[in-house]
Amino acid sequence: MTRPDPGTGPLSGIKILDIATIIAGPMAGSLLADFGAEVIKLELPGAGDGLRGFPPFKDGKSLWWKVTNRGKYHGTLDLRRPDGAKLFLDLIGQVDVLIENFRPGTLARWGLDIETLWKANPKLVVLRVSGYGQTGPSATQPGFARIFEAMGGLTHITGDPDRAPVHTGYPLADSIGGLFGAFAISAALVKAMQPGREQGEEIDLALTEAMLRILESLAIEYDQLGHVRERVGNKNTYSAPSDVYMTLDKRYVSLAGSTNTTFSNNANAIGRPDLVDDPRFSSNASRVDNVQELDRIFSAWIASHTLDEVLAAFRESNGTLAPIYGIDQIFDDPQFKAREAIVKVEDEDFGEVRMQGLVPRYRNDPGHIRWAAKALGADNDYIYKTLLNLSDDDVAKYREQGIL
Repeated sequence: MTRPDPGTGPLSGIKILDIATIIAGPMAGSLLADFGAEVIKLELPGAGDGLRGFPPFKDGKSLWWKVTNRGKYHGTLDLRRPDGAKLFLDLIGQVDVLIENFRPGTLARWGLDIETLWKANPKLVVLRVSGYGQTGPSATQPGFARIFEAMGGLTHITGDPDRAPVHTGYPLADSIGGLFGAFAISAALVKAMQPGREQGEEIDLALTEAMLRILESLAIEYDQLGHVRERVGNKNTYSAPSDVYMTLDKRYVSLAGSTNTTFSNNANAIGRPDLVDDPRFSSNASRVDNVQELDRIFSAWIASHTLDEVLAAFRESNGTLAPIYGIDQIFDDPQFKAREAIVKVEDEDFGEVRMQGLVPRYRNDPGHIRWAAKALGADNDYIYKTLLNLSDDDVAKYREQGIL
């Protein structure tokens, strides 16, 4: 039986039941587990969360799974069946938060509507994650990250102007949804835990809307100016020079900077302090208007120097340029090493694995990563025997019936 880990961090003492699948909802749970919450993840017996089938694999085990569901207790439950629903409501009575991402109305069809949940636990905070929200004509439609990115506006502005729109190569909308979910739960808990508060909260998180929300200026730009933002490749619509450039040794760097000070520093880095006094480049707005000339100047200088030379020059002038890293370079970078951005985590299959550390850092009450995600039902004994006080015979019976 798993020994309970009380957790450390600002959410220590909070209990969360996670019945969500794939990325967004489970990521919200793992972020909260990082900061002390006790998160119990329940999966369908036998089948489990579909993320277990996502590559990359090692020895048949999904490595992606181990990160997205790290720090959780892992159990199984078929809550579609009456006895499973009863066990589920018993668990609801012991937790503070429920995370789910079924299609809107699914839990209600199983007799687990919000009023039933609140009857079992009046202060329960429920996070409902869906593609389009709990209401509206598209509410029951299926969706994945690419769908949310496409409809939420990101894909339209990503890529080169003369080519098809480009997806990011990673399900960014799901991760963004996880961040919104963790934030929403934390905010709701502040209210739900107040003395005298008798009612919990139901949170409707639409991943398409979460994607749209982070594209801050797009809506107001269209509303007030009638502009539809289009693709500009690696350039930037609000500052210049800002692009991706290749060095002499065929490495890529990214340049940014919108203020006069940063432009001066960048100009000094390439030995062109005279650019600061050129009226074409005297303000950010004028630099954006003359971006092609700036790109020609900076591109030519960077192309004639090696990556090490470029980085040294910009570092010396306090310029705003960075190498474009692959994950292998992130592992080796002195800054990431100094910050311990990649940490070793206990894992039941491989002994120890490395993955991203906690973000952000708390000085007085830091969290920690308990373990990498586990096998299906690994903590059933703890969940049902310790938390619900079921006997060995009861647990065995439920297992035989396929409920656990």
